[in-house]
This record gives sequence, C-alpha cells and structure tokens, in this order.
Amino acid sequence: MQDTGQNQQPSGQKQQPVQGPGVSGYLDDCTCDVETIDKFNNYRLFPRLQKLLESDYFRYYKVNLKRPCPFWNDISQCGRRDCAVKPCQSDEVPDGIKSASYKYSEEANNLIEECEQAERLGAVDESLSEETQKAVLQWTKHDDSSDNFCEADDIQSPDAEYVDLLLNPERYTGYKGPDTWKIWNVIYEENCFKPQTIKRPLNPLASGQGKSKENTFYSWLEGLCVEKRAFYRLISGLHASINVHLSARYLLQDTWLEKKWGHNITEFQQRFDGVLTEGEGPRRLKNLYFLYLIELRALSKVLPFFERPDFQLFTGNKIQDAENKKLLLEILHEIKSFPLHFDENSFFAGDKKEAHKLKGHAVDESTSERVRWSPHHEDFRLHFRNISRIMDCVGCFKCRLWGKLQTQGLGTALKILFSEKLIANMPESGPSYEFQLTRQEIVSLFNAFGRISTSVKELENFRNLLQNIH
Repeated sequence: MQDTGQNQQPSGQKQQPVQGPGVSGYLDDCTCDVETIDKFNNYRLFPRLQKLLESDYFRYYKVNLKRPCPFWNDISQCGRRDCAVKPCQSDEVPDGIKSASYKYSEEANNLIEECEQAERLGAVDESLSEETQKAVLQWTKHDDSSDNFCEADDIQSPDAEYVDLLLNPERYTGYKGPDTWKIWNVIYEENCFKPQTIKRPLNPLASGQGKSKENTFYSWLEGLCVEKRAFYRLISGLHASINVHLSARYLLQDTWLEKKWGHNITEFQQRFDGVLTEGEGPRRLKNLYFLYLIELRALSKVLPFFERPDFQLFTGNKIQDAENKKLLLEILHEIKSFPLHFDENSFFAGDKKEAHKLKGHAVDESTSERVRWSPHHEDFRLHFRNISRIMDCVGCFKCRLWGKLQTQGLGTALKILFSEKLIANMPESGPSYEFQLTRQEIVSLFNAFGRISTSVKELENFRNLLQNIH
C-alpha cells in the first residue's frame, strides 16, 4: 500500500532545504530512546533475525488473496507486473509444513488430526480417549475464541495458496494514487477513534490544511486515553514502516534489459523529511519506533511458549528444525535482554471495577492475576479486526499479501500482550489449550517484526546516504 498520503506535500508549497530523518531522544509514552533501539536492532538482532526468516518454516505463508472486499465493490485491480504474486507449486512447499499448517508441532498435529476427524463425524465420540475428547472441545474453544485481533483467512479454502515470501518481496510496485489513499483514509478516519471534525495533518483527501488543523489534531490525540492514542500510533507506525520499505526498494530503472531496485532518497525525503512534511515525517518515524517496542515486548513475553520441549518449527527436516529452534530461542533470549522494554502494565491498566471478561475469566481485583481488560480493550480489538478485513480491499496483490501478513503479525503481538497470565500458566509439556498460536500466527508474528526491524536498519542506511550528499 503505497503513496497513500503520508508523503504528500501541501499544494503550492515551495521546495525547501531538506533535512535527514532527524529522530532522536526519548519516545512518547515510553522510557526508551531511539539511539538504544538503533544500536540493539542493527548490530545485535537484525542479522540473526534475517537468517531465521530465510528458513523454510518462515518463508512459506499461506494466504487467500481472492477474498472479496467486505466494504465496497469498486476495487481497481493493479495491472502492473510488479503487483502480481507468484504462488508456490505444491511440490515446492515442504511436506511437513503442508501437513501441519495449523498446529505447532508434529505431536500436536497428529493429535489434532484425530480430533478434527472426530469433529467431522459429529459429536465427541465416547470411544475416543479422554485426552482426545478434551482436545476436541478445547481446540474448538480455542479456534472460536474472541481473543484474536485479526479476522483470519480460511486457509483450508481452495483459494488459499502458499506464497514464498523471499520470492515476493515487499517493494515499490507502482500502486499509488486515489485507490491507496482510500484504503488508508478509511483506516485512519473510521478505525482510529477519530471524529470527522478532527482533520489529520497533510491528509490529501481533506482541504484547508494548516498549522491550526495540525494543532487541533494533536490536541485531540493527547486528550485520548492511552490505549486509543497508542492505537493510532501503532497504525501510523505500520504505515511509516511500509513507506520506508518502499523507499528502500524502489524501482530505479525499468528497461527491457533489466530492472534495478534500490534506495530512492528523494522519495524518502518526501515522506519523512522534517521540512517537506511540516514536521510530520519525524512524528511518523517515532511511531515506527513505538511499534517496534510493542512487538519487541510481545516477543519477550511469548518466550515460554517457544521454550517448551514439545514445540518445534516443524517442516519434516529434523536437523534443520532443531537448528532453527535453537536460533529462534537465541533471538528471543536476546530480545528478553533488551534493557528498556515497553511497560505494558501502564499501557493496558484499565479500570478493574469495570473489567470485561477474557475467555470466561474475570479479573481478580485483589491480585490482578488475570489480564487487565479495560472497557476500551474490546473496542481496541474490534477496531483492529476491522483493519485486518480492510486489507482484502487493497487492489495490488503484492501489497495485499504484505498488508495482511503485517496486520496479522501485529494482531498476534497484541494477543500475546493481552495473554501474559495464560502464557505463564501453560503446562511444561503437552498441548497448551488456554494459549495457542497457529503456524500462521507464528510466521506472521516474526515476519511482521522482521519488516519493522528492516525499517529501523534502513533508516540508518538513509542517514548515511543523506550525509554523503550534503
């Protein structure tokens, strides 16, 4: 989803001297600073994370790109070659991934296949073992649970196909203009808790932009509760991250001999330069760092799930699977060592007296043992689910692929942050019924964070390029 309004320069404004991506210091609503994130990500985390994402388990993602847009019918499909997605042939995907596309290990997959066969036969069969009967009921409960932040694809649909993410990279495709503005405008205007009377700065679909509009918007934003303000910042951070990728992998040359992709400094400046964007660019980049911290925190919290002996990155290649799990745990322990993690306790504190129920369990007001679920949280989850549905309205299939993957990854991170106690109470062995991640969620979680990690690394690259031309 590209060229969507974040890079628009107000009409009639003269070109002014440009600046680098001047983001530094502490982030709003956080105790962390940009410099600490840059050093940690670029030199300790990024190289190992990229190696993990190149492995078979993480490179194949099953997605349905043919789902109809649930909100409007007039979708203009991108006809450019670079908008197309090349799906995998059946023999290209490891058999272990195809046979265990939902569940997280070989053992669990065998059990679930037995359970799903029982479900197809009707009610719970009394001839099944007690453990299997329990699994039938618990997995049904999990799959129907309301803790998911994204509306998942039906990956059993004939329209769902495996895609090799390494062969379909996120980059500039030429998909831009009113169609992309419409997507992001619906996300911001209808799903970020913003009243119509408050106008976003530099919104290309709104007239009369100016400093007074900007001040009104940020006065409104600061007046929101922390959850709703964070929601806007997460969406803005995701938008900024996508635009960093597109500027870093821009189509610089397209001839019959070759295509050349690379860093487009002008495109980057139009989107993020402090002068050209009237101060908006640095705000967007700060929101990108905020998004980084949220997903980093979720990965640190979910470590116990992946440490369990029963969990494996199952592809059918036992040696490779064991090596990848070792690398995964090294990455997660590195993440856990990060010194300035985001404090989600203040972020999701809520009002315990008005606490909603989560998966049938109320908050213990004396000990706050369960996840603290404020009246705003259900709105938070439902608004995010709506955004995940909007991804089916994107007219460029490659943009739709990466939009769906990154929203599912962020939704999975939010699910983890709201499930801290459930994760802590998981059994040491055997299937975990109260908290579960499907393979789709695992692949999207790490690839989505990989995209944000790449954005932070690319900001360093752009800083270096800008220094060389000044």
